[in-house]
Amino acid sequence: MSIKGSITALVTPMNEKGELDYESLEKLINFQIDSGISGLVAVGTTGESATIDFEDHIKLIEFFVKISDKRVFVIAGTGANSTEEALHLTKGAKNSGADAALLVSPYYNKPPQEGIYCHHAKIADEVDIPQILYNVPSRTASFIEPDTVRRLSSHQNIIGIKDATGDMKNLSEVLKLCEADINKNNFSLYSGDDFSSLEFLKLGGHGTISVTSNVVPGVVSQICNLVQSDFSKAKELDSRLKNLNDNLFCESNPIPVKWALYQMGLIKNGIRLPLVELNDSFKESVKSSLKELSLI
Repeated sequence: MSIKGSITALVTPMNEKGELDYESLEKLINFQIDSGISGLVAVGTTGESATIDFEDHIKLIEFFVKISDKRVFVIAGTGANSTEEALHLTKGAKNSGADAALLVSPYYNKPPQEGIYCHHAKIADEVDIPQILYNVPSRTASFIEPDTVRRLSSHQNIIGIKDATGDMKNLSEVLKLCEADINKNNFSLYSGDDFSSLEFLKLGGHGTISVTSNVVPGVVSQICNLVQSDFSKAKELDSRLKNLNDNLFCESNPIPVKWALYQMGLIKNGIRLPLVELNDSFKESVKSSLKELSLI
């Protein structure tokens, strides 16, 4: 399997009490697909996976699969810092009909590289579904080193890595070490950092798993499609998103992006503790960036 292009790490809509809002989720999924994205990540970090229980987690994946109806790839967030929990969720994703799973490097318990390798290798051995590694040390305190990526890239069920480090030196090292699997089209590299995704794609990345594309899926999709054929146009579009990118990360994701979508009338103003509504001091800046792009 080869998944390329723009992939939206979709929020999980909730009402003001923090209850799941499936009606708004259906509208969001269709909005994304109609805007030309290539795939959706269900219940990842942006989808508040940390505060969604197992039962609802699987129900949400099933809903994504049902509403998407094979129109785009559905990638289920199934990572956990317990290997057994990650196995449970990844098996649930496979049984739900997801196209792939996205597994964050184990967080909080800070495993050594051998532990990270064994964690991902065990899940890939036991669950026959395409899997994408997720390297986001700013959240996990757990870094997947390039050589560990190389060891995992040859596994038939591990098809890529989402790199949210924003570090192009790390990208270059992974490109070099995983060259054989990349050239065979067996392993893909996805940016997980909206600020540096254009450079990531220019240097050889295959796609972006984006927060910003919750708000402007069509523009992010265009950028991905134009990088190789018309980089100057892609750069121009990316520059238009600078203020939006800055403001969507003024507080912890997904606080700002959920508030932006609420301002656009796409979701209700719901989020789960310990996350809270966007601080008043940031609201005018987020609004301004939405107005700048004629989104409100």
